[in-house]
Amino acid sequence: MPLDDALQDVTSANSAVWDHHVPAPGTPEGFTVRTTYPTNPDGVEVMLERWQPGTEEPPHSHPGDDMTVVVEGRMSVRFYRREGGSLLPDGETIVLDKGDVGYIRAHRVHDAKYVDACRLVYVHDGAFAFLPADTGAG
Repeated sequence: MPLDDALQDVTSANSAVWDHHVPAPGTPEGFTVRTTYPTNPDGVEVMLERWQPGTEEPPHSHPGDDMTVVVEGRMSVRFYRREGGSLLPDGETIVLDKGDVGYIRAHRVHDAKYVDACRLVYVHDGAFAFLPADTGAG
């Protein structure tokens, strides 16, 4: 199930990843673009990521909304909530396969596990940062 399900309440229609588009000079009418940060202070950071099978990211968050497109492979994401100084799982594990798109709201604590070798297109609203959940920054 893609990450843009009702549990997340974030989709392509309301994610900040899709804000701040502007017309590009010399292009056809109807085309807009959002360029990358830091050249554009309202831009996005875009990463092409490769992950080996069996690798994982511990619970963490990011300062902006993000979008992940799975180009190849299979991955899973689990969300967490803070309760009494602890991190508790929040909802079911979500699996993303080749062709799926997932959105995560800014500051939402989550992990990621790479079941198969993955190639991803990752887009972050503004400057990217990895904020480990155990620091209290998430």
